Amino acid sequence: MKKPRLQHVSCAVAPGAQEQVRAFYGGVLGLEEKPCPSTLAERGLVWFYAGDYDMELHFVPNTLERNPASVHHFCLEVEQVESYRRRVSEAGYAITEDTTIPGRPRFFCRDPFNNLVEITTIESNYLDAQ
Repeated sequence: MKKPRLQHVSCAVAPGAQEQVRAFYGGVLGLEEKPCPSTLAERGLVWFYAGDYDMELHFVPNTLERNPASVHHFCLEVEQVESYRRRVSEAGYAITEDTTIPGRPRFFCRDPFNNLVEITTIESNYLDAQ
């Protein structure tokens, strides 16, 4: 039996914010947009390819109040974390550092909707350093 795997993460965004979603995730982070199913199109969803095996990142317009202090987040693995750190900073988003993980340089930022995003590069197995 196959083990469960992460297929997608959904994040709430303000209604009407689709172009901001595209500007940050498509423009700044370079993710490729994926058409959402036609049966959901009227909801204003924005989907992106986010990894192998059809892994996806979904943005759902929602009027629920988001908690800016929340530490719930998703993580994007990239090849060169420092180039993404530069891109995010140059686009005007604050970079937040946290406890280091051996073999996994990383940083955090908030997207335009206050969702917390971790960006990392996996260089080695962190267990090897323990």
